[in-house]
Amino acid sequence: MKALTLRPHWAWMVVNGFKDVENRSWPTKERGRIWIHASSSNVTKAEYEEFLGRCRRHRIENYPERDEFQIRGIVGSVEIVKCAETSSSPWYVPGNYAYVLNNGRKTRFRSMPGRLKFFEV
Repeated sequence: MKALTLRPHWAWMVVNGFKDVENRSWPTKERGRIWIHASSSNVTKAEYEEFLGRCRRHRIENYPERDEFQIRGIVGSVEIVKCAETSSSPWYVPGNYAYVLNNGRKTRFRSMPGRLKFFEV
């Protein structure tokens, strides 16, 4: 199965079903379930502040503290249902391709290095 690396806080949002779009500068024909890999870098203070703001706006509770995100490994999976050039999702960043996501699932953590773009696990 393929995997995609995301920053740890966005990986948490995806596998917990809160984030329904992944923004990328490149389109994909990939469809179906993929693994979500959390990158090896810790969440910065600025990234965590943005994360907290998103949690408040979306009324998300019980989120991790900044130092509690799992890093450098598989944290769950999600289905890619389509790739769109635009989206009405509040998670969409204009100018990017929107990988429309569904059915995020957490899984037992598996430590491994990530890669750019999609990679085989």
